[in-house]
Amino acid sequence: MRTRTFALTAVTSAVCGAALLGPAALPATAGVPVPDIPPDTRVGPAPGDVEDPAVSAEELLAEVRSCRQISRGRYRTDANRSKATVPVCGTTDAVFWKADMDIDCDGRKTKACNTKSDPYFQPQTAFQTSRGTPLDSARLPFVVVPAPGRIWDYRKSGLTGGSVVAVIHKGQVRYAVIGDTGPAGIIGEGSYALAQELSIDPHPTTGGAASGVTYIAFKDSRISPIESRAKAERRGEALARAFVGRG
Repeated sequence: MRTRTFALTAVTSAVCGAALLGPAALPATAGVPVPDIPPDTRVGPAPGDVEDPAVSAEELLAEVRSCRQISRGRYRTDANRSKATVPVCGTTDAVFWKADMDIDCDGRKTKACNTKSDPYFQPQTAFQTSRGTPLDSARLPFVVVPAPGRIWDYRKSGLTGGSVVAVIHKGQVRYAVIGDTGPAGIIGEGSYALAQELSIDPHPTTGGAASGVTYIAFKDSRISPIESRAKAERRGEALARAFVGRG
């Protein structure tokens, strides 16, 4: 929900404001502790299972090679980008876009996500847990969609908070939910936890991926409770199988 700034901007601005970011020699994740939580257990078919392999990145990407644009225009990937280059595309069962990934650290205040680690930190998310509390960006893999606007309204595409999204980066597939909204003219953002699962630097100011991330959001796929990683994994794998013709 914050006004996002391109992740690499923080690196550039370090020349003029090094005191804010620390010595340049430090790794990108310096000063941002990784949440002390056990690895999430994937509940879908294990990757590499000979009898019933999980849906691969290659299979999913083959289904989104061409774009039937459903957005009225295109999105910028960051606030400091003047050119809008990313369309939202549609299929019968899903919508998708190919963009970057900035890091959303909003929601529940944790050791990883707070005002010290993220100057844009906000203590709330557009969608809440089943207990009515903000989502935990450091624990829950979720995707940020643009707030409804003239370019595109995600709600008119059968999406809402808790809708399942397959996110692909460098041959990896992870299943997340829609958990927050961002500026109406910008697209390409995921939670701290989602970035970690995709082996992307999760630092909220200097991390993220500049490009190469594909988001496939399945229509009418809302899970409840939104915070259930296991349900998102199971539903995501089932939806992905149907999407690539294996369902």
